[in-house]
Amino acid sequence: MEDFQAALEAFRAQYADTRLNVCELELDPAAACAVRGRLLDAEMFDALRLHLAAWQPDLSGVTVLRQPYNRTLRVGVNLTSLHAGPSWLSEQLSQLLFGWPLEVLEERGRWAFVRQMDGYLGWAYLPYLTDADLPEPTHLVLAPVAVLHQEPAEDSPLVGRALGGSALRLLSTRGAWAQVQAEYRGWLLLQQLRALDALPKGSAAQRKQLVADAMALTGVPYLWGGCTAHGIDCSGLAQLAHRWVGMLIPRDADMQYDAGRKVEFPYQPGDLLFFGEVGDRRSITHVAISLGGWDILHSSRSRNGVYCDNVQAVAHLKESFVGAATFFD
Repeated sequence: MEDFQAALEAFRAQYADTRLNVCELELDPAAACAVRGRLLDAEMFDALRLHLAAWQPDLSGVTVLRQPYNRTLRVGVNLTSLHAGPSWLSEQLSQLLFGWPLEVLEERGRWAFVRQMDGYLGWAYLPYLTDADLPEPTHLVLAPVAVLHQEPAEDSPLVGRALGGSALRLLSTRGAWAQVQAEYRGWLLLQQLRALDALPKGSAAQRKQLVADAMALTGVPYLWGGCTAHGIDCSGLAQLAHRWVGMLIPRDADMQYDAGRKVEFPYQPGDLLFFGEVGDRRSITHVAISLGGWDILHSSRSRNGVYCDNVQAVAHLKESFVGAATFFD
């Protein structure tokens, strides 16, 4: 049984990243070579069966969370948070914008354990999600924060807000104004939107636009798990800037480093620079957007927000620099 226990622990270690995996397994004391617990999907279940095949294990007590009948909900409010547990007091892992689809893996009271389309997992407040058919988006909100008016006029009453990076449906236009469907239907300035069919094409144009877009967030305060102009962390800034030019990248800094194509100095605008303990990719704790060379824009806890720096001029950045990667050709 010690060998069986060791094999089970080795399997769990392969899926230890709870941001993307659910692998909660233990020995079932009721039977020999029996396992109970939860796994994310059928692929992981098949891998477990193969890994333990020598013991002919009893896996009847293992639940697979991803099933064909799971329902998909969408975020029905302009912004909500994603937590490590089913409570507002639990750590905020990230944030969710209006319209984002979420696969519901489990419900517990007023909370849902959800999987985003990029695989990122966490708990969301169920009343803020909806099963309503939301209109297919046509535009991204480009302004860090866009206020929605009842009518297409500056002096019209406010009805809501739409946050930068949200994907909305353009319903109509009137002069310089656009009517959109967000959490509430309302009017915002057309210049605050970017059409999905008019995103920049080609790496050169995308890099230039990404830097210009990201600079508009200068001064936004630092917020762990934040991804909007109400507060943003380092990887949230990198992810949002890429979303604005039509590119989807992973949520967290170490994930971004793993997924990106590694590049060397001199760095181009839009490359991502990473910081942490040299030689250990899992220790990466910070990411910044290169403005060209060593000049960067980043959401820094030490400066409490989004500001420009030069890596070579800031001792702790220079000492902790690990490497760079890019999502451009």
